[in-house]
Amino acid sequence: MLLSLASAAARSCQGVGPSAPALVVGYLTRGFASQPARAEHAQAPVMPPFNYTPKPYAGPSAEEVLAMRKAHLSPSLFLHFKKPVMITEGKMQYLFDEKGRRYLDAFAGIVTVSVGHCHPEVVKAVNAQSELLQHTTTIYLNNQIAEYAKELADRMPGNLKVVYFVNSGSEANDMAMMLARTYTKAWDLVCLRNAYHGMSIATMGTCGQHTWKQPMPQGFGVHHALNPDPYRGVFGNDGRAYARDVADLISAASPGRVAGFISESIQGVGGATPLADGYLPEVYKIIREAGGICIADEVQTGFGRTGSAYWGFQNQGVTPDIVTMAKGIGNGLPLAAVVTTPEIAASMAGRLHFNTYGGNPVCSAGGRAVLRVVDQERRQEHCKQVGGHLKARLRALQAKHDIIGDVRGEGLMLGVEFVKDRTTKEPAKGELAECMERMKDAGILMGKGGIHGNVFRIKPPMCFSQADADFLVDVMDAAIARGL
Repeated sequence: MLLSLASAAARSCQGVGPSAPALVVGYLTRGFASQPARAEHAQAPVMPPFNYTPKPYAGPSAEEVLAMRKAHLSPSLFLHFKKPVMITEGKMQYLFDEKGRRYLDAFAGIVTVSVGHCHPEVVKAVNAQSELLQHTTTIYLNNQIAEYAKELADRMPGNLKVVYFVNSGSEANDMAMMLARTYTKAWDLVCLRNAYHGMSIATMGTCGQHTWKQPMPQGFGVHHALNPDPYRGVFGNDGRAYARDVADLISAASPGRVAGFISESIQGVGGATPLADGYLPEVYKIIREAGGICIADEVQTGFGRTGSAYWGFQNQGVTPDIVTMAKGIGNGLPLAAVVTTPEIAASMAGRLHFNTYGGNPVCSAGGRAVLRVVDQERRQEHCKQVGGHLKARLRALQAKHDIIGDVRGEGLMLGVEFVKDRTTKEPAKGELAECMERMKDAGILMGKGGIHGNVFRIKPPMCFSQADADFLVDVMDAAIARGL
């Protein structure tokens, strides 16, 4: 019976027009068995209609692609699901596999698709520039990079007016570290446990999770402070108490002067973990008194995603000295940036600095289109409204299911942490993985994170609707219930 229901569900999910059939959740495999099974034929949540038909796919099969991947791509790559999903097309907040089945994308290519898959304005800008000039470098003048730098700087607070364009978040954070050390002429940097800032040899040393560290020398001069985690941290939501640890760390582990401090506004890979209230103002004061500068990693939180502010650091009422950004800046294009003050930028003027692809005309045109769409479609306000609704519904789900230990985050950057016991907070890693599989089978692609792998990372494209949010919660509810 279960197999026949599964087959029927798989067939039904291929409907993608405005009258797409209901997605069957009842067939999902049982796990965690501790309570009586629910009825097999409970009403299934229905994916919101979407008037789009994907193009026919004529390439190699998923099995052939998997074989090629195993043979020719890095063995360190990983897949999210037991049975991998092959994605061949995307449109706004939805993805399609090779058979035309539609999925709701709740992870946005690891928080990279900001305004929507293949957003028409971004596609139009990229195509138009590609027909004129695909690449030149900063040894020549080009209007796209210059106009883009101004438009980006215009969206920054304070005196953050100088922009360096690079290609990835790792590069951006690597350069921010170099700027801090060049400007201050100090070496030591303070960062946080549970942080993630990239995979270069320099940024790997700043990561506060062993899962992202290769077994090699790294992190010389980098000091990891206590993570100001309101849910699991030793001081709860007391930002000032965590800040005192930073002062003690500088006193004990550095020469007394530091180059700077780097942190995310909400830890992304670390499980959508916000910083304790009042933390950044206190830490920024401590760092600046020790001669350092403050770096905000906005790779995941920037461009209105948190809803309450355009930049995540603004939610704590601070202005950093350097801001790094990537991922959503280009809606999937290889684009990143470092923004700082003229004074800090001048510290590197004694030597040449060059990035072959950074801010090339095509990426700059795409980045400019993203800025326009965020403004014209009022995506920050949208994230606040839809994210607020989604968070409220998830908290109601938390009251219903004891396995949900915490619901956190802002806007459309949310985390749902699974625990075996709310008192001990023992991570429920296996249970979350099972729930994630069930949700995938029901048509939703979720992200996960946290050092224990027990946190749902809900960070969809910012065009994600309230109907999508309701569908996600309803499917999560059913998927959890099937495991009880």
